[in-house]
Amino acid sequence: MSSTSQLAKRFREVLLDGLWIANTNFKDQLSNVNMEQATAKIGSLNTIAMLTFHIDYYIAGLIHVFEGGDLEIRDQYSFDLPPVESEEQWENLKSKLWKDAEKFAALLEQMPDSKMSEGFVDEKYGTYLRNIDGMIEHCYYNLGQITLIKKLLQQKKSA
Repeated sequence: MSSTSQLAKRFREVLLDGLWIANTNFKDQLSNVNMEQATAKIGSLNTIAMLTFHIDYYIAGLIHVFEGGDLEIRDQYSFDLPPVESEEQWENLKSKLWKDAEKFAALLEQMPDSKMSEGFVDEKYGTYLRNIDGMIEHCYYNLGQITLIKKLLQQKKSA
């Protein structure tokens, strides 16, 4: 299996269908979260909806680069989630994440392994491999936050 195929598999594991590292994934964790839970605020933590938007913001930004575009995403905008005021808006946010995650993985699978050692956009960002590994790690980090927020919401509900 090529290294790009292996990376795509790891990426799908954290977002769509894997259980190996965390015994869960984004799709599994978000499947039973409704809009009220997704937008519930606990202290100073980000909401589940905000973290969902945040991850998709970066995935969509890298897709744009993979398709030959410029790197247009900026950290300062990565939490600019418009208000989620309906179940339909929440479902659309999740659907966009699933669609973008699959597109990211498919584009990654199409890349030659040699692309992984090439510079990513600007020398300061390192290689394609570094950025893809970073994306996978960033996803696991945010998956952990979502899992903990869900547990806090459950504790709050049963208190």
